[in-house]
Amino acid sequence: MSDPRVELVTDEDAPDAAIAVRRDVFVEGQGVPEDRELDGRDDEATHFLARDGDAVVGTARLREYDDSEGDGPRTAKVERVAVRDARRGEGWGARIMAAVEDHAREQGYERVYLHAQVPVVAFYERLGYEAHGEEFEDAGIPHREMTKGL
Repeated sequence: MSDPRVELVTDEDAPDAAIAVRRDVFVEGQGVPEDRELDGRDDEATHFLARDGDAVVGTARLREYDDSEGDGPRTAKVERVAVRDARRGEGWGARIMAAVEDHAREQGYERVYLHAQVPVVAFYERLGYEAHGEEFEDAGIPHREMTKGL
């Protein structure tokens, strides 16, 4: 790795780079319908890019989570965490999640929430997340709800 880093998206071109990774991983790799993946919420999210030199290897986004009861801790939802297939197993997922959590903490969130695909629940558990509830399907893929206090 020449210059591994995870950056907060700040320029105009970076959201397109994040979407390109998501298309590669979710739409092409997992068969998620593109209209489901591109859900119209990118404008309300903060995006992150994992880069190795000039190569974009992963991404994630973070949004305010609407706690309908309003009495719990201030929560952010982590979404669209993706690492290109050829770069998995190199620690990129953990780097991305650390950057997302650091940013959430800096923004005053007390907890992060996510929907984890069942095959990667153990990855998130190693990072301190706790699974809740029953499995459910999203885009035909089994998921679990997970949370982590910050």
